[in-house]
Amino acid sequence: MAAVGGSSPSIVEYFGGEDGYRCGYCKNNAGNFSYGMWAHSMTVQDYQDLIDRGWRRSGKYIYKPIMNQTCCPQYTIRCRILHFQPSKSHKKVLKKMLKFLTQGETSKTKSEVEPMDSHTEDTACNFLLKSQPDTSRSELEPLCTYTEKVESEEEEVKGEIMGKTNAGHTQSCNEKDLSKPLDPAKVGHTPPKPGKGADLSKPPCRKAKDIRKEQKLQKLLQSQTGNHALQEAAQKSKSKANQTKSVEDFVFSTLPPDAVHKLEFTRFLCDSPLEAENPPNGPDCGYGSFHQQYWVDGKIVAVGVIDILPKCVSSVYLYYDPDYSSLSLGVYSALREIVFTRQLHEKASDLSYYYMGFYIHSCPKMRYKGQYRPSDLLCPETYVWVPTEQCLPSLERSKYCRFNLDLKAVDEGSVKELGRVRILHKRTVMPYSVYKRRRKGPSDEESVQQYATLVGQACSERMLLYKN
Repeated sequence: MAAVGGSSPSIVEYFGGEDGYRCGYCKNNAGNFSYGMWAHSMTVQDYQDLIDRGWRRSGKYIYKPIMNQTCCPQYTIRCRILHFQPSKSHKKVLKKMLKFLTQGETSKTKSEVEPMDSHTEDTACNFLLKSQPDTSRSELEPLCTYTEKVESEEEEVKGEIMGKTNAGHTQSCNEKDLSKPLDPAKVGHTPPKPGKGADLSKPPCRKAKDIRKEQKLQKLLQSQTGNHALQEAAQKSKSKANQTKSVEDFVFSTLPPDAVHKLEFTRFLCDSPLEAENPPNGPDCGYGSFHQQYWVDGKIVAVGVIDILPKCVSSVYLYYDPDYSSLSLGVYSALREIVFTRQLHEKASDLSYYYMGFYIHSCPKMRYKGQYRPSDLLCPETYVWVPTEQCLPSLERSKYCRFNLDLKAVDEGSVKELGRVRILHKRTVMPYSVYKRRRKGPSDEESVQQYATLVGQACSERMLLYKN
């Protein structure tokens, strides 16, 4: 697939696999292993394809856990937003936010909703942080393309074109005021109990009062058969009891005139390796990386970093004011990002998933992402998506699993022609087959083979692998 909007090719430097380093989840001092590369620039289509092969970015560093070696295997997880319904704990967070906005009340204790209710910790210490390579900008600007290449190549490579921003400054994109409240309800606060996380194999619980009401009406029906009006009442009550509110019903509720606080929501283009693209058939805000800012009464209380890609919104990071931690802003921001993804889907129909980063079953406090149902996990061997609930029995038996049950299935995107990998060397774009003949010194074929295997044939033929 061609890059969205015909942008310049991605330029990456591959670092290979890392020695073991400290794990941010189980605290193993040398049990975390990953591959890594530095993205000098990256198209949204290439990054979409990379995260669909288990990669993830933190800033400009893109890493992929070595799943069969690392102490805490990290499986890419996505939510199918068109079928998403908020759970009971999600509704508690939405109602708690409404209570804060309307009455100014909030608990000072830590939220009981999820042991780790913010996706800020998703990237904490789960890779060895790399500093930017000492590569001059001029070296990344190709002067020519090797003429024997089968495919036509772009002759020039743009630098990074993302507009740099900070909180509340520079380029604004699709700025919105979404200060619409949620339905009021009281939320009790109790400390979290230790456990293995949510049981995703069981259906969401129904309210006891709804069950009692339905049972009472059924008994009346049995004692007064033939009463048509009573039957209609029972059916209506049952239908209402089974009716679930969507997340939009909460997010887009109307605040009363005397609301104590006002919540505002703005979005700004931000700096990242992803190049901003605005194709005519894409969302109004375009593709790229954005800061989503949450303001309460003119004060910024949280900032979420998201990537808007051809098939999904990928949640990157969230940071927030600790004075507002009782509002469970990690959960609240995730729910709002799901709503936002649904809005983007109305214009760009292929954009129908919300990527939540990594699901780590071996770390109980990281299982909460499975509560955003329905969701899928990425098979680490064949890179196909499998419903999360189908993966859980295997994960209970072993922390590393192949989810694709078809034992004959292979990675369809695996590299087939190493010679077609694109190389950027001395400001010239060439296929690896040509670079290999020109190269002096020891062979680097093993490293290039590993790189191509991990990124897949399609990305290896589009992206430029920088070689000094």
